[in-house]
Order: sequence, then C-alpha cells, then structure tokens
Amino acid sequence: MTANRARCWVAPIVTIAAAWSAASPQAPGPPGESDAEHRFLGRIRQLTFEGRRAGEGYFSPDGQRLVFQSERELGNPFFQIYELDFRTGDTRRVSPGRGKTTCPFFRPGNGEILYSSTHHDPTSADAQRLEVEARTAGKERHYGWDYDPEMEIYVASPGVADPVRLTAVRGYDAEASYSPDGEWILFASNRDVYGRTLRDEEARRLATDPAYFVDLYVMRADGTGVRRITDAPGYDGGPFFFPDGKKILWRRFAEDGLIADIWTARVDGADAKRITDFRSMSWAPYAHPSGEYIVFTSNQHGFENFELFVVDTEGTRTPVRITYTEGFDGLPVPSPDGKRIAWTSTRHGQDKGQIYLADWHHESVIAALRAGPLRGASHGTEAKP
Repeated sequence: MTANRARCWVAPIVTIAAAWSAASPQAPGPPGESDAEHRFLGRIRQLTFEGRRAGEGYFSPDGQRLVFQSERELGNPFFQIYELDFRTGDTRRVSPGRGKTTCPFFRPGNGEILYSSTHHDPTSADAQRLEVEARTAGKERHYGWDYDPEMEIYVASPGVADPVRLTAVRGYDAEASYSPDGEWILFASNRDVYGRTLRDEEARRLATDPAYFVDLYVMRADGTGVRRITDAPGYDGGPFFFPDGKKILWRRFAEDGLIADIWTARVDGADAKRITDFRSMSWAPYAHPSGEYIVFTSNQHGFENFELFVVDTEGTRTPVRITYTEGFDGLPVPSPDGKRIAWTSTRHGQDKGQIYLADWHHESVIAALRAGPLRGASHGTEAKP
C-alpha cells in the first residue's frame, strides 16, 4: 500500500463501482467534447486523478480490475505499476516503488501481472534523484521514453512480496503482453544490438536512437524459449495477440522514426501485413474482443493532436475516427466483453495524461466501418461519422 492510496480512493469508492456497473443511455459529455465522439462513446468519465500522470491501463480477464502506470510515488518521478479494483475503488501498488516501470498486463487464469522495471539497477536511485533535481530547478525535459538498457521483464504474483525476473540480458526488454491462454509472452527488445560487435554507424545510431534497434520477440511464460520474430529496420513495438491467439499486431516505425503504421502477422512473424497507411504516426493498436477491428492512435490531424481510430482487421477499408478532442487521446484498450474502453487522455485542459473510461458502442463502430470507402478509394483519410 502506498502512502497516497487511502487519501485518493476512499472518497471515490462508490463512484467508481457505480460507474463501472451501472447501465445508462448514451449522453452528451462535458463541454469540449465533440458530439461526433458520442456516436461511438457514451458516459465518458475520468477514471484516475492521483499523481502527476497516469496511463496505459489494461483490464483483467474478468473485466473487474485495471492495471496501469502512474507517477505518484514520493521521491520517485518515474512510473510505477498500480492495480485498481472497480468493485471497491481500492488501488494498490504492484511494483516495488523504485526505479522506472512500464507496460503492465494481466496473465489470463491466475491474476499475475507482467511489467518491466529497472528497480534492480543499482544506479536507479541516482536517476530518480537527478530527475527530481532537474524538475525542481525548472529544467524538466519534454516527455519522452529513453529505452533504458536496464529495463527487464518481471511478473508479480498475488500475495507474493517480490516479483520474479523473467529476462536478464542487457538491452531494453519491455512492452510485454500475454497470449490468450497465458502460456506465451510477446515483447519488444533491442537486446541484439548489445550482444554483438557494432559497426561505427550502428554505434552512433545506438547513442542517439536506441529505439531503431527494437524488434519483437516471443518467449514462454516462464521466460524460456526466447525467439526473435521481426528483424526489419526501425522500431517494432507495442505487440499484442489477437483474441483467438492465432495472430499478433503491433506498431512499426519507419527508419527515420517519424511515421508509424499498424501491422499484423502470424505468431511466428510470418505473413506480415501493413494495416494502416496514414503517412503519420499510427500506433498503440489493440484488437476488439470481437476480432472484427483494431482500435489504435494516430496524429493524422496534427503533430500533437493524437486521436483514437478503428480499422478493420484486414485493413481493407479506410479507418474511422473515434475521438475529436484537442490534445492527446491514445493507448485505447477495450474491456474483455467489448462494451467499454479505457484510454489515456489530456482532454479537459490537462497538460498530463490520465485514464478515462467510456461505454463502447460496438454496433455503431461496425456500421461506420462498413459504410466507409475501401482503402484505395480514399487514400490516407478517415471515414467520416
């Protein structure tokens, strides 16, 4: 339990539980939200409030809990992992509270939580102190991810104090998720570049752009049997399994790191297929439980204006835009029953992201996708609501 936990969540207990379980008709949202959003989203509400920022929330298989990352620990300016119980409104810290963490995910079947962390690194305390000093002095960096080579994958079990470390190879190991049966883990890593002699050009690129060398890997749930499944130039990351476990989806960045698209493939990496072609940054894909479409994020409408979109799983039709609010709307994750969606947003004037929750109108999404033009007929634009 963190020191801030009771202060944050005692009052909202009834609100969160009711918001999760109550059924209500579609209703307009607060000022600043476009009416266009409410064709697809109902009862939009902010879910997290505590801390400097929070995001990347993922549902438990029964839909009753959410695991997410947040900056809220005293003396630690980096993300830690937390679990929210919708039934009680209670939240608890999952990670040790030190170092950097990211990318939590529930294991189907037993309640374990997968995430990545640097808490084992003896220099992690120094990194925390330096970041706190920089922020105190008003020298905060523009938010970005550093692909720390000490980032390793851990799994936390219910009732067990210490997480189990699954990877122990130098390099960034993160962005991990389980297969639907809980037996396999997909993850992103640049371990290859740390395990071989580099050419001068590679060494220079690693110093400035470690993400370039990130590819996708798969391993068993106990960390054994690691296999690399992509090797294209540029950053492959953010991978997830489709609901049937037969395919995967992820984001692939161009070599310059400025453009990204959504890709799918078989679990072994074969038959890779690009699903989007927005000529912008399209990332954070997640398959709807129906298996009919993918929810993702793109800045097609402005470099800093990220919005949610959906696209059919074969990429045959032009994607449909879901959100219409200035700022950041991204990292969308549908609930296991497909009736709700959680995502990270800076809407309502916030300068740091928090997690939002809304009812998801699946039939409206399907209708909009089917009514939209074939991708070749309206290249590079979304279908209108």
